[in-house]
Amino acid sequence: MQDFSDKWVPTNRVIKWIEDRLPILGLIYSSFIAFRVPRNINYWWTFGAVLLVMLVIQIITGLFLAMGYVPGTATAFDSVVHIDRNVNYGELIRSMHANGASFFFIAAYFHILRGMYYGSYKAPREILWIVGVIMYFIMMGTAFLGYSIVWGQMSAAAATVITSVFKAVPLVGETLYEYAMGGYAVGNPTVIRFYALHFLLPFILVGFTIIHVWALHVVANNNPAGVEIRTRRDTLPFWPYMILKDLVMVGIVLFIYAFVVFFLPRALGHAINYIPADLTVSPDHIAPEWYFGPFFTILRAIDNTMVGIIAMFGAVGILVFMPWLDRSPVKSARYRPVYRFFFLTWVFSALVLGWLATKSTDGSGVFAWIAHIVSGSPVDEGCYKLLAQLATAWYFAFFFPILPIVSLLEKPKPVPASIAEDAVAHLPKVKTPPQAPIVQSQQD
Repeated sequence: MQDFSDKWVPTNRVIKWIEDRLPILGLIYSSFIAFRVPRNINYWWTFGAVLLVMLVIQIITGLFLAMGYVPGTATAFDSVVHIDRNVNYGELIRSMHANGASFFFIAAYFHILRGMYYGSYKAPREILWIVGVIMYFIMMGTAFLGYSIVWGQMSAAAATVITSVFKAVPLVGETLYEYAMGGYAVGNPTVIRFYALHFLLPFILVGFTIIHVWALHVVANNNPAGVEIRTRRDTLPFWPYMILKDLVMVGIVLFIYAFVVFFLPRALGHAINYIPADLTVSPDHIAPEWYFGPFFTILRAIDNTMVGIIAMFGAVGILVFMPWLDRSPVKSARYRPVYRFFFLTWVFSALVLGWLATKSTDGSGVFAWIAHIVSGSPVDEGCYKLLAQLATAWYFAFFFPILPIVSLLEKPKPVPASIAEDAVAHLPKVKTPPQAPIVQSQQD
């Protein structure tokens, strides 16, 4: 087995001369080859690599699309159609970019849920967690802007609805709205501004990715046992052990991604968005992309506009406070059955909120449900509002008061003494074949 050292010493004279003045190769070696990871780490830790690959794909395909896109209410949709029909491989590149956003969010949600399940937000990884939440906010902003500048019927309607939240801000709402829109309503300046920001934000996300990886290398990876690294025996070098896991998961995701791109290129979009935007016509039901579904439902579930806006952004912002809401000394939900139960119910509430984004929640909530129960008539779509309100309440109740109470009252199961002990305990059991009995000869 190769002997991995923590410091790379070049033997070539030219490389040594460069390394003494700009130690970039040594940084790569210490970060992605000799960097030690917990030996019990599993495939749930590979979605960070998937996110990095998807980010690179989104930036490259976005740069090619930018060469043919013309921002503006009169030109945006036509330029997208031109890319699809007239640019070499244009339809393929746009399918990769559009579906890549969905796969980017799929990997992000798995990454976040893994962190919540295994307690990766706890000390000493609070800064690492907070930077990750900021990156998610940037992802959301980038995706919303990108979806809007297509300037199809659903894009324009979604942009009009979401940007109207600026108006609800007390005192300065109208001013903020005018500056953001470039006028008194969504129009040509809006599309140009959205395009400029959509082009800029991915590079800001790259900067935060570097910070995120840097913070990770300071505090090291968490692991399924939630036990900190104590000795070198608890770890393995990143290469080849972790990188091979990453490559396996990246390969699986890219295979599914390629299947969607080639065979189901429009399955994750809205058919109405292939109609040019007309601001004088409103779709029967405005629905965001699936990855915004839970937050859109939260906004609609609350009758007070300002409270709904705060709740919509707070649904993500509250993740920042998890290190201080959860005071349990045990990190991993593997040893916290009560926390695991409430965490799974929270995940279910988020899925329900996402599903409700495709339903109409216009109705009288609880009173509509009572009326239907009393009359025995079937429940119509208007009654989904109560379900949206209940799911929203449970979504926030998980963070407060459930999380602080559970962390104080729960009695966790015994935690392994070390990472090495946990790794050995989870090795597959090898059955030894039965040995034949020893038969002594009569001469003996």
